[in-house]
Amino acid sequence: MKLGFIGIGLMGKPMALRLLAAGHEVAVWNRSAEKLKEAVEKGAQAADSPAGVARAADVVMMCVTDQKAAEQVLFGPDGVVHSAKPQKLVVDFSSIAPASARRFAARLEAKGMGLVDAPVSGGVAGAEQGTLAIMAGGRPEHIERVRPVVMHLAARFTRMGDSGAGQVAKLCNQAIVGSLVAVIAEAIRLAEAAGVDSKMLPEALKGGFADSLPLQIFGARMAARRFDPPLAAAATMLKDLQNAAAVADEKQVWMPMVERALELYRALDQAREPSVMVEMRRAQ
Repeated sequence: MKLGFIGIGLMGKPMALRLLAAGHEVAVWNRSAEKLKEAVEKGAQAADSPAGVARAADVVMMCVTDQKAAEQVLFGPDGVVHSAKPQKLVVDFSSIAPASARRFAARLEAKGMGLVDAPVSGGVAGAEQGTLAIMAGGRPEHIERVRPVVMHLAARFTRMGDSGAGQVAKLCNQAIVGSLVAVIAEAIRLAEAAGVDSKMLPEALKGGFADSLPLQIFGARMAARRFDPPLAAAATMLKDLQNAAAVADEKQVWMPMVERALELYRALDQAREPSVMVEMRRAQ
């Protein structure tokens, strides 16, 4: 299967490299062309535009910043849709608003194409190791068609429902993670203020009800004051929590924890700090 990958960034690069290592032909494009270097060295073909990727590929995969970027890649002047062929599929690993995913799917279907919204969870390590959790929305036949390829990237690839359902599941994921990271920072500070060695906290809580990957990864870094390189951006989490809040408002679901987390991430974003752990740095 000839593949395309658009968005060779923090998550997209290791995903594209895994597809190359699995033996697939992969055409790649990124807004910043210098980020293509490693993928090209490993055998990828650099395309001149998203449309160029689509011309070279049976299935186009993408992982971009937000719905604005996704819309530009799909429907802009050099977008994927301009190289549309019947039955061509797009798999969007980006985290975008569910309404945007549904709208994009309808526009592509009007051109005879299909869209699987397939946001991911598991971070850069999961992308490198092929252990991502991928939540999908779209037609069952489209999801099954791309499953063999996607499983090079994932430990789980779960159809959650029709178009947009994968994005709703990702927003649930982000509501949990975004709130949890803030709570972990509070717990680390509480331990320190009470004279407890916070570096021991993740190990001490391992296997208990409070244990989690965020505790083991973020908690350990917080306690050690290891802020670089950052593992996540406040702006990215803010975007996802805003989308979650918008869906909650539409469905009249009260989410007080998300509302409070939103306030914290807005403050981080306004401070122009790249790390979700900046509050810990300020508290020193």
